[in-house]
Amino acid sequence: MLRGWWLAGLLLACVAAEPHCRQQLRHLQDSAGIAARLPPRLEGRWVSTGCEVRPGPEFLTRSYLFYTNRLFKALQFYYWDPSCRDPSYSLVIKGKLRLRQASWITRGATEADYHLHKVGIVFHSQRAMREVASWINQTSGEGCAGFLPPGRSWAPGALYEVLSARTERDCTAALGFAMHELSLVRVERHFQPLLQPQQSGSRLVEELYLGDIHTDWGERLHYRPTGYQRPMQSALHHVHPCPACGIISRADEHHPPILPARAALPMQLSGSWVSTHCEVRPAVLFLTRYFTFHGHNHTWEGHYYHYSDPLCRQPTFTIYASGHYTQGIPSSKVRGGTELAFKVTQARVTPMDQVTVLMLNSSEAGSCGLAGSWSAGVEQDITPTNGCVALGIKLPHTEYELFKTEQDTQERSLLYIGERPTDGSSPDSPDKRPTSYQAPLIQCAAASEEFSNYISLKYVGRKDANGIEALKPLPVAFLLFIALLFLRWD
Repeated sequence: MLRGWWLAGLLLACVAAEPHCRQQLRHLQDSAGIAARLPPRLEGRWVSTGCEVRPGPEFLTRSYLFYTNRLFKALQFYYWDPSCRDPSYSLVIKGKLRLRQASWITRGATEADYHLHKVGIVFHSQRAMREVASWINQTSGEGCAGFLPPGRSWAPGALYEVLSARTERDCTAALGFAMHELSLVRVERHFQPLLQPQQSGSRLVEELYLGDIHTDWGERLHYRPTGYQRPMQSALHHVHPCPACGIISRADEHHPPILPARAALPMQLSGSWVSTHCEVRPAVLFLTRYFTFHGHNHTWEGHYYHYSDPLCRQPTFTIYASGHYTQGIPSSKVRGGTELAFKVTQARVTPMDQVTVLMLNSSEAGSCGLAGSWSAGVEQDITPTNGCVALGIKLPHTEYELFKTEQDTQERSLLYIGERPTDGSSPDSPDKRPTSYQAPLIQCAAASEEFSNYISLKYVGRKDANGIEALKPLPVAFLLFIALLFLRWD
């Protein structure tokens, strides 16, 4: 009898888990009520929602204020630690921004021109002052030599000018500093349901997406973004709860925000994880992701749903990949991160529009599935052709990854996976391992609920390349019937 109850419980858990992941994917496809205004309205203050990680790594928070006369004042707070509790220095950036036309490259974005008037730096310790002064003195031009004399004592609150349009002095290159993020802008609005049981209705949330930072430090000074960073949110209209939002909005260059302490979480990959919104990568890729990790045998499955629009409503193709991964070790370069190696051994592709079908059917024979046989909505295994050259997929191959897990303010588990190289290459060697993260995935099924995840992503009634109907999700009523049979059997 005990065995019957156990199996019934497992089946019921699977039934409960499957809708949760499917619901999140459907939520993303429905765009979650997101609206984007063109041209965007930037007036007001925008703040980070937590500690951000840029390639390098750099740990920072941001607070940007845009005025109605197109002037702006941006504050960037840099830290020694990944929790943004030990400040290093702050930058004060002042300038002017002019919105131009809708981007021809990144759909849904607006291109902009900016001009910097001045940039100042405030050090928060003697150590920070010594290190930054050393960088500037060694790597900047003649006008920056002797920026700070060696042995100069740290003066709390002192502001030092590192860029001035008036004097044509620019000593920011040593910091890897550029504001090219302002050249690509998007503002999204949606409504967040009120969380309290006794409340009804929703509140407005506004998010500001600015251009991405190149993953190669040497390229960031002249890189023009085609993707986005982690979004900032309006200081007035942000998600709730957001402890960091208020702390950052009240901070200034002399009083950097100290974010609340957060307990370090062990790396627990097992379970299923899905995107929280339509994601944008450089080179104009719009996608959502869905992963399942099986901790007992260190295998994984990933689904990548690609789209042609920034709301992920117009599908272009889907990639299913699987393989195994190594035991993680703490990263020696990115504090708080875990290093893993992922082996990709199998992949399948489903074209979802005629443009992709034509591209795949034009591929050289033997380079991407069965030549000339692609059709919309029909999946093909590309493992026999060692991947798909047209889509940049090579099989088998290994990727060296950086992972991090944490909980959000609602105690939901989040998974951060290393940021993909901006140049479109693969992190196929240890020296290419990421030092920053992509947008987080949210856990939609725990380890005990993995059983039905693969089945749940099958297209109902879809046929494979051989004309065989794909496996359909088992109806809930059927699973319940099987569970009752086992109860009676014991």
